[in-house]
This record gives sequence, C-alpha cells and structure tokens, in this order.
Amino acid sequence: MSKPDRMLSADATVVQFPLSAAEAVADENVASVIQVLQDQLQLAREGKLRSVAVVSVSNDGAAIGTQWSCTNGDVASLIGKLAVLSHDMMAARN
Repeated sequence: MSKPDRMLSADATVVQFPLSAAEAVADENVASVIQVLQDQLQLAREGKLRSVAVVSVSNDGAAIGTQWSCTNGDVASLIGKLAVLSHDMMAARN
C-alpha cells in the first residue's frame, strides 16, 4: 500500500489552528523589512528581476543566513555587489 493510501493510525493527534492570527505589534523595523520584500516581489512579478540575494540577521544578532536565486553566471556578480554593499554599510556606521 502506498503512503497516500495509508489510513491514519488510531493514536494520531489533530491540532486545531487558532481562529485568527495573533496581532503583531507595529514596528518600524518590521515594516521596513516587509516593504523591501514587497518591492522585490513586485519587480519579480513584472519580470524585471533575474537574480536576488538576501542576507538575514536574527533579532538577537546571533544568526545570519543567506539565500539567493540566480543563474550560474550571476553568482560572482552577486558576491561582488554584496561585498561592496557590506563595505558601504560599515562605512556608514562610522
């Protein structure tokens, strides 16, 4: 019997989701992140993007993650642009 045809076991637990999402506190930083993502999504919908690189930092600063979507030829270009951006951001901090 394949997995989709298998019946749920008698001890399976069903968890009900809350009726509505919890209210998030309005925050300028969160709004800024959401706006940047929405801007990029709009450009993607319009077919104006070929590559995207994202660097994420956790709220406590302990974790940094990177994600990208690009063609093989864009990898070196994205790395170079991120290096320049990092340099500019560090210079702006001082």
